[in-house]
Amino acid sequence: MSADLSKVVGFTLPDKPVAWNKRDLLTYAVGVGAKNDEFQFIYELDPNFSALPTYPVVLQLKGADSDVNLFSDRIKGRPIPGMPTLNPNRIVHATQSIEIVKPLPLVSGEGWSWKTRYTGVVENKSGIILTAENTLVSPSGEVYAKLFSSSFNLGAKATGEKYSKFIAGPPQGKPIPKDRKADWIVEEQTTPEQAIIFRLSGDYNPLHIDPKIGKGAGFGGVILHGLSTFGFAGRAVLKTVGENDPNSLKFFGVRFTAPVKPGDKLETSIWEVGKGPKGTTEVAFETKNLTTGKVVLGGGIAYVVKKADAKL
Repeated sequence: MSADLSKVVGFTLPDKPVAWNKRDLLTYAVGVGAKNDEFQFIYELDPNFSALPTYPVVLQLKGADSDVNLFSDRIKGRPIPGMPTLNPNRIVHATQSIEIVKPLPLVSGEGWSWKTRYTGVVENKSGIILTAENTLVSPSGEVYAKLFSSSFNLGAKATGEKYSKFIAGPPQGKPIPKDRKADWIVEEQTTPEQAIIFRLSGDYNPLHIDPKIGKGAGFGGVILHGLSTFGFAGRAVLKTVGENDPNSLKFFGVRFTAPVKPGDKLETSIWEVGKGPKGTTEVAFETKNLTTGKVVLGGGIAYVVKKADAKL
């Protein structure tokens, strides 16, 4: 298949079935660090038991499976017209966002689908960045979540020339305020077993459990799933700005900037930066790895309904 990036944008994959149950929601919650003071997310008999609003990000790899899957088979997918052959061992998760349109039911039942279309592609001297729009759709056709994710395909080349085309993408975050301290700072310790737990939500990439593969990839060992770090930051924003109301978080997006190892300590700094759409408050945030000193999530943006705002 000859490379022609102009054919990539707009290409749509066949719909994929997805499903989840209460056990999946509980597993995800502890995989992103939920603690024993967050009963509504970790205890199915709590009267306010709810899904963490970021849960749908795992469904692309989980699908409708109730058992483990083979990661190499899961990422093969269908060839994308116009894309050159890609090396799966050189694909890095670059960005991720989620817009929560409707609260998730606690159990999906059958008939839910995951829709994917490619909305952007960039080629530069370092490789190719591919952006996909994903939607989570109920059996009746209602959209419950809209997600954008981009992957950086290191070293991939189509023509060797610069190229860029987009037809859709997520909101972009405002710069972190430099003139004032964060409104909230949340520190959390990941555990050495964090990736072992998070992988049970559907991402069985051996990179996150086999030290030999992590060393071979140049990370010096196992690294934590980016989507687990994403979930830690989501909980930080939800707990502070949203006062742990699962319906308060309407949009959440990040750029992945550095790896985290299981056992590293995270610090998420959060600033209110103005009004967001539909009565929300816009916040900017970043997550730093206190163990390495590096920012691991940058360009953070969230739209949150604050309780004070809801009364207006």
